[in-house]
Amino acid sequence: MRLGVDLGGTKIEVAVFDERGQEIFRKRAPTPRAGYDVALEEFANLILDAERQVGERCSVGIGMPGSIAPRSGRVVNAYNTPFNGRRLKLDMEAKLGRELRFANDANCFALSEAVDGAARGADVVFGAILGTGAGGGIVVGGRVLNGRHGIAGEWGHTPLPWIKREEHPGPMCNCGRNGCIEQFVSGPALQRERAAHGDENGWAIYADRLARAMSMIVNFLDPDVIVVGGGVSKEKRIYASVPQLLSRYVYTQNFDTPVIPAAHGDASGVRGAAMLWPA
Repeated sequence: MRLGVDLGGTKIEVAVFDERGQEIFRKRAPTPRAGYDVALEEFANLILDAERQVGERCSVGIGMPGSIAPRSGRVVNAYNTPFNGRRLKLDMEAKLGRELRFANDANCFALSEAVDGAARGADVVFGAILGTGAGGGIVVGGRVLNGRHGIAGEWGHTPLPWIKREEHPGPMCNCGRNGCIEQFVSGPALQRERAAHGDENGWAIYADRLARAMSMIVNFLDPDVIVVGGGVSKEKRIYASVPQLLSRYVYTQNFDTPVIPAAHGDASGVRGAAMLWPA
């Protein structure tokens, strides 16, 4: 059986799937805050408890914000977690006595949707998570594209294209730079525009920025489909208005890339983490 973990800044979700991919166990718990050693122990115990519940030792895949730096083995860019800067993979493997597979949470989301979700059958898939931040993952031929530094798909920390005079230099981002896409297309960004301009005008401003941000994805990756997850994905106007706006910005005269909501919703992250291991 395969066990998946969705490790977030506020919660940890653990789920176990049988050989047919059917979920047989799920549990959520708050992300530990009492220092690294205590957090590591609590994290390991969640996995061991799930295995006791299903009565079997499982393969373990873990999706998390940020990534594991290939050279140092340390967690990078996992803001708001006690694991940032630590050798989490090595320490967890030592504690559990087996190999673990880690991936960025957006990569796990994209993998889940590419394998048997909204993008089933597509060759090149971009998964965009629009929530507290803006994450991205790339799946090609059913495999996650990690990149040399483990940051493939991190569109949220690149500048917003065609930035306007009134938008420049943009809000300060958690990464320490101004004007990142994340600060224009995240859930808090949408709320901010609605509060300032009203629902309709605020939405129009947000949708145009999201289209500009997604145009960069289309121009450099040209995916077969863009799947949207996170809290903002529930806004149905995305799927009607953003593709039309995208045609203004992409480098093709015949734009027809589908922009669609995730099929598995909030469950995609933990499902994709389990899928880091073959069935």
